[in-house]
Amino acid sequence: MKNQRIFPGIILIGFGVYFFLQQANIALFQQFYTWPTLLVIVGVSFLSQGYGAKDYEAILPGVILTGFGLHFHIINHFQLWPNHIGTFILIIALGFLLRYQKVRSGLFQGILFLVLALLLLFYDKITAWLGILENTVTIAWKSWPVVLVIIGFYLLFIRKK
Repeated sequence: MKNQRIFPGIILIGFGVYFFLQQANIALFQQFYTWPTLLVIVGVSFLSQGYGAKDYEAILPGVILTGFGLHFHIINHFQLWPNHIGTFILIIALGFLLRYQKVRSGLFQGILFLVLALLLLFYDKITAWLGILENTVTIAWKSWPVVLVIIGFYLLFIRKK
């Protein structure tokens, strides 16, 4: 039986410490009195539930919330950190892949999101490497959303198992 007390316990401890430190107005933690910190607290709670209680379905939301919260903290402090949609898709891919390690489902989605994130993050470098095919790559880049929609419709309505 899964231990369902881990998630609410971590949430209450995390929020309690967060609000206590905010009320104490300790200057050392001033930069953490923001909404991304709350995302990290909820994400860590999901991860604790996922790994601690062996409720492995909680890994995906845990990685997504923790990753998004950390991303929003990091972009304010490091200029080199990418503030790009590819970063969010990469975090989602990581969530699917970590969940796959435990439940053996979601590998296709994880790899799909990983490839999409890498294409988005490194689009400029990819087009530079394919300089000769620039016009073809431009046409493909403009039409890839349509291809994704077609594949999605195929998976939903045409393909039968």
